[in-house]
Amino acid sequence: MQGKKRMEKTKILIVEDDRQMAGLIEQYVKNGGMDAASFSTAEEALEAARKEAPQAVLLDLNLPGMSGMDFLRKFREETKNLIPVIVVSGNDRDEDIVGALEIGADDFVTKPFSPRVLQARLSAALRRVAETEAAAEESIQFGEYTILENSCVLKRGTAKVRLSAREFDVLNFLARHEGENLSPEKIFSAVWKVPFGDVTAVAVYIQRLRKKIEKDPQNPQYIKTIFRYGYKFDSCPQKNEEPSEPSQEATS
Repeated sequence: MQGKKRMEKTKILIVEDDRQMAGLIEQYVKNGGMDAASFSTAEEALEAARKEAPQAVLLDLNLPGMSGMDFLRKFREETKNLIPVIVVSGNDRDEDIVGALEIGADDFVTKPFSPRVLQARLSAALRRVAETEAAAEESIQFGEYTILENSCVLKRGTAKVRLSAREFDVLNFLARHEGENLSPEKIFSAVWKVPFGDVTAVAVYIQRLRKKIEKDPQNPQYIKTIFRYGYKFDSCPQKNEEPSEPSQEATS
């Protein structure tokens, strides 16, 4: 669909053996704009996390088979420590809370809980991770987006925007040369790194990027067309700025 951004939703792993409670937590997570997968046993959840690491885990402690504490120990051994784990449990004893935090939990929410409180705790944990990741590598910020150069990732808030490798390279080059008038030939030479080729490919990739990051791809605010020249990247577009005229060599 024209103008629609394609993003990978933040994936949250829910480990809860009470199906009704798991359903409620899953609904709260989805209401917050994230994706969720629920598992009734720690063993199933651990296997799922091995196949595809989640962005966060909501963990009950009282589980059949492997306990929540054992899951937490194993999860911290096998996955990167940046993935936040929030314990959601009816156990409110100090030893349970302290024990979970010492093993590697990032937060502890006691049942019964307010949906708004759980969403706020989860959002805060994800923000901390995003800030830590951004601080650990080269990044470029524009609007609500962050380019993580080392990871070759574009994020909108905490959610990843799905880009191909070439799309990322084009966007990163434009952002690194903010304010410069860039001809299609210059972009092609820098990104494709070949002496000859079809320069019209640049326009194709510009069009794809606009569909993914611009609110109105027909009136772009970040990737602008410069009449008779090429393109210019603007990280802080003026709200009332007149749109640039499309050029014949860089129409997209």
